[in-house]
Amino acid sequence: MAMDSRVYWRCRRGMRELEELLLEFGRVHYDGLTDAERRAFEQLLDYSDQVLLEYTMGDAVPRDRALADLLSKIRHRPEP
Repeated sequence: MAMDSRVYWRCRRGMRELEELLLEFGRVHYDGLTDAERRAFEQLLDYSDQVLLEYTMGDAVPRDRALADLLSKIRHRPEP
């Protein structure tokens, strides 16, 4: 299942670097995510740009284990 347009538009952010990171991860890896990981990805998109930046840079770690695991994948950008 490819990233749908709703998720794509939610990846659009005010911070260009953050937007590029989320869109690239979504385009390349969304199909390979489990349903739980897709839910976590969408939940992640609810956070503000500042919080997302802290999470993606590794400066902060969410308490939710599913989000933390997904962020690890996003930061390390595994090959498809």
